[in-house]
Amino acid sequence: MKKSLLLLPLLAAAVTGCPSNSLKTASTADKPDILHAALDTTVAPGDDFFSYANGTWIKNNPIPASESNMGIGKKVQDEVYARLRQTSIEAAGAQNATPGSNAQKIGDFWAVGMDSVKADKLGATPLKPELDRIAAMKTVAEVPGVIGHEIPLGVNALIGPRVGQDDKNSDKMALYLRQAGLGLPNRDYYFNTDSRTKNIRAEYVKHVANTFRLLGQDDATAQANAARVMALETTLAKSSRKLEALRDPYANYHKMSIAQLDKLTPGIDWKTWLGQMGGTSVDTVIVGQPEFYQTVGQLLKTKPLDDWKAYLAWHVAHEYAPTLSGPFVDENFHFYGTVLRGATAIRPRWKRVLDMQENALGDALGQLFVKEYFKPEAKARYDTLVKNVVSAFADHIQKVDWMSAPTKVVALDKLHKITPKVGYPDKWKDYSALTIDRSSLAANVMHANLWQHNYELNKLGKPVDRTEWGMTPQTYNAYYNGSNNEIVLPAAAFAIPGLLDADADDALVYGYAGASTIGHELTHGFDDEGSQYDAHGNLHEWWSKEDRKRFNERVNGIVKQFNDYTLLDSLHINGKATAGENIADLGGIVIGLDAFKKTKQYKEGKKINGLTPTQRYFLGYALGWQMHVRDESLASQLLTDVHSPAQYRVNGPMADVPAFYEAFGIKPGQKLYRPDSTRVIIW
Repeated sequence: MKKSLLLLPLLAAAVTGCPSNSLKTASTADKPDILHAALDTTVAPGDDFFSYANGTWIKNNPIPASESNMGIGKKVQDEVYARLRQTSIEAAGAQNATPGSNAQKIGDFWAVGMDSVKADKLGATPLKPELDRIAAMKTVAEVPGVIGHEIPLGVNALIGPRVGQDDKNSDKMALYLRQAGLGLPNRDYYFNTDSRTKNIRAEYVKHVANTFRLLGQDDATAQANAARVMALETTLAKSSRKLEALRDPYANYHKMSIAQLDKLTPGIDWKTWLGQMGGTSVDTVIVGQPEFYQTVGQLLKTKPLDDWKAYLAWHVAHEYAPTLSGPFVDENFHFYGTVLRGATAIRPRWKRVLDMQENALGDALGQLFVKEYFKPEAKARYDTLVKNVVSAFADHIQKVDWMSAPTKVVALDKLHKITPKVGYPDKWKDYSALTIDRSSLAANVMHANLWQHNYELNKLGKPVDRTEWGMTPQTYNAYYNGSNNEIVLPAAAFAIPGLLDADADDALVYGYAGASTIGHELTHGFDDEGSQYDAHGNLHEWWSKEDRKRFNERVNGIVKQFNDYTLLDSLHINGKATAGENIADLGGIVIGLDAFKKTKQYKEGKKINGLTPTQRYFLGYALGWQMHVRDESLASQLLTDVHSPAQYRVNGPMADVPAFYEAFGIKPGQKLYRPDSTRVIIW
């Protein structure tokens, strides 16, 4: 994926101003120049290009108390929030919405979501049926059945089933079982010994106990149950793989029959258990981490019933706390917003409701969004940009000196078979089976989670729908899907807040959209993980052994480069876990640059506000990472995210690009300078 902290909706107006397929060039002084305005010229580009490119913008845009970061995505999001809010208000106030229509569902979701008085009056009542179900268990033998009921409601309870294309047979949908069931972001939070993480663990236990108190438990019971939760999760965490280990597709692929799965976990009747979750027709599964499921089987035989009651009640309350009364919302925010992310004030209720509405009815909102804000001419423009970047990538594949001629043929075949999905899908999800009313916000979120669970399960045994999108068009992000061999580029991915397309010169657009989005996602098809999938999306080695060895040597170089970056005094980027994204960033930059070199602006070489076309191209790339982050959020990102922090997604790859050195006159002795022999060259 392109973004790490920016899974956000789009500023629609930013992509509506392009009157044709051509990329217009800003050449007059009266047009806005957001690149020049963001510069901090007190910083040398060769010492810290990120701060040089974005420093003034960062100084002028402090992080709001309610946020863990501030960046271009927040600016984009705020403008689209305003539009979606108005759409929702109008839908809620409509007197003639057809029952069952998208308009009725949008309106009712918004109306009950914004009714904080009702939420406070209801308290935890919306969860009572689920909590009663847990409390009514008489034996441990009942635990799987209760889990089977909670998982379809979105509760992260012990196991992690999901539906996806079979990695080794992309024409078939399969049921995967992944490690899951933790309340902290990942396994490292349970074991790291630094003071920051130890404090988070202590605060987590307090948070779980406080949540139990809100559910009506006395202090002693709440503390005892919090200890039970922490102990059970710590055992699960011991058998959970680290972030970098989860990126090896072969090591995380173990296809099993139900009989083999039963043998892996003696005492568990998987056919019955999966049937309770709706997977009645499942005969094989793909287990990601067998050792985790062995632990699951052992826990279901050894943990007492009271431990399971505490664990399941906690995870139900945790999942739905943001939908409940003020005390639940505030307690949830204190830990996950303040302790983990550093925010000091909760976001306005209307923004939180819009986020939930996006999760529940994203395609319904997307239809309205693209109709009004992403016109056909804008889509045509970015279709053309994709073609230009693909052409440049093909040139790179043909020219690299480490790949043999036979592998280049297959690589080019894969590249040209990548399906680009630009802007929005051709067909939308049908929400007719989803019930949304004004009973409670929690009920609507439950209905939406159940609908999504059934929607995914219904894919089993059906032909793969390769037209489906995994993101809505109003999402400020993009992705490469190895199983489909496709890049998915939502309309939002091209948005530049406060700037119309007609006012954006080619250099800015090729850096911002061509490099950091299109080129980045194309490169994911050839990074350390994506390169293991063939042109049809199957996990299959199509490289020669020698090519793979030479490629891995270059990957090792970028791993070492990022491992050596130190943040927050003593923390390091995980070069292995972030390798795929770092490869894609570097690839996107060099590929996008060659595509840009074919434009009129580059060939004419005219300066804008004293900046050459090539300088503006690199600044356009840096614009995509125009953000700053609280220390707490940065520390969390280093443990949980496969993306490097924004500053290093700029400075890291730039230090490997010779054209960057030429454009800004980077010399030995400057902080970003790397000798030729240490610069990473892949694509």
